[in-house]
Amino acid sequence: MLGKNRLSASIVIPALQEEKYIGNLLSKIVSINPNLEIIVVDGGSTDNTVNIARKFTEKVYVLKERGIGKARNYGAHRASGDIIFFMDADVEPPQDFLEKTLSAFKRSDTVGVTCNIMPKDPSLCELAFFKFYNLLLYIVSFLKPHSQGKFFAVKREAFLKIGGFNENLPCVEDHEMAFRLSKVGRVVFLRNLTVYESMRRFRKEGFLKVLKSWIINYISLILYGRTVSKSWEPVR
Repeated sequence: MLGKNRLSASIVIPALQEEKYIGNLLSKIVSINPNLEIIVVDGGSTDNTVNIARKFTEKVYVLKERGIGKARNYGAHRASGDIIFFMDADVEPPQDFLEKTLSAFKRSDTVGVTCNIMPKDPSLCELAFFKFYNLLLYIVSFLKPHSQGKFFAVKREAFLKIGGFNENLPCVEDHEMAFRLSKVGRVVFLRNLTVYESMRRFRKEGFLKVLKSWIINYISLILYGRTVSKSWEPVR
C-alpha cells in the first residue's frame, strides 16, 4: 500500500530484449517508491533483460508466446494493486508521476489515466510533432478517449470488467482498449504530466514510415475493428 486509506498501485512492464533500458526504468521506479509492486513480463528475451529485472523485483515472468497485449494482460492478472500502471521498458517517468496519476483517481468515476508522451533528446522536428500529437490526443479525448500504452494507468476493477487488452491486435491495442474502457467510466488525459520515451523506432525505421503505419492502422481500427499490420516487430 502507498499509505493508509490510499489506493495501492502495481506497475506492469512488458519486455523483449530490453537490457539497454529496463534497468534505468526499474531503478527510477524503486527510487520513487521502493514498496511498489513491479511486474515484468518477458516475451522470451535472449539478452540480459530477465537477469536485470530480477535485481529489482521477484515478479518476473517469461512467456513462451509473444504479443504486447498478451504480456500486459498476463501481468495485470497477477497485479494486486487498485491501480495498474502499464509502462514500456524504454520510458522515463518523472519523480511525481505516481502522485499526479493517483490524484486523478480520487474521482470515483475515473477508470483510466494517460498523459503527454515526449521523446528523449528530440530533434526540432520530433519535438514539434510530439507537442502537436499530444495536444491532438488531449482535444480528441473529450469525444473519444485514447490511451498511450507507453504509459497508461487503469483502475484494476474496470480493466478486468472490460476484458483487458485485445490480444488479437498487434498494434493500436492501447487505443482500442481505451475506447472500451471509456464506456464504463472517465479516461483522463493529464496535461500536467509528461513521460519520456526513446525514439529508437523513429530513428531506425524513419519518421514518415512510422507515422504512416500509425495512421493506416488507426483508421483501419476505427472503420473495421482490425489493423492492417499483421505483426508489430520490435526495434532494438
